Amino acid sequence: MQANLRANLRGLYLVTPNWDDTDRLLDVTRQAMRAGFALLQYRHKDASPALRQEQAQALLRLCREHDCPLVINDHVDLCMAIDADGVHVGGTDAAVATVRAALGGSKIVGASCYGDFELARTAEANGASYVAFGGFYPSLVKKYEVTTRPDIVARAKAELQVPVVVIGGMTAANSKPLVALGADMVAAISSVYLAQDTRNAAQEFAALF
Repeated sequence: MQANLRANLRGLYLVTPNWDDTDRLLDVTRQAMRAGFALLQYRHKDASPALRQEQAQALLRLCREHDCPLVINDHVDLCMAIDADGVHVGGTDAAVATVRAALGGSKIVGASCYGDFELARTAEANGASYVAFGGFYPSLVKKYEVTTRPDIVARAKAELQVPVVVIGGMTAANSKPLVALGADMVAAISSVYLAQDTRNAAQEFAALF
């Protein structure tokens, strides 16, 4: 991954909700962009292929206007079709090495590592641009066991070279100690997209960095 891109992977990592209303999705994302964030992930697990392409292309145009990278959750083919900035893969998605080979060296490849440090070490060795740990707290969106220990962040910062993301029920308040341990990015969905004041919610995360 390009060194300057890696250096910019610090701050709020905004992840989209499962909204079918494209206009609403773009409007709220645009409001958050006024506060600034490091990275946007398009994630809509229930979308049809047509809606997924429509929304991804619209978000990519918005990201290009604001000089913000866009990564696509899971769908490598969609990333390649619209020339997005990368892909994020989970534990049941395509392997990091496979995605890296498909996308080449200049794209972002993110990897969910849950609470498994060895999974993160393997992801880095296979070409991941960043590793994501969590959940640390209960989430309104994702269903998982809340078993990730905060000390995994400090260990990752000591032993890995790639940026570290924390995810899972993140608010500006409860993510603060994880940032203090070295987290480079805080991933959030509901805390921003469902906030009464989107821009202010994004600014609260940005202020952590």
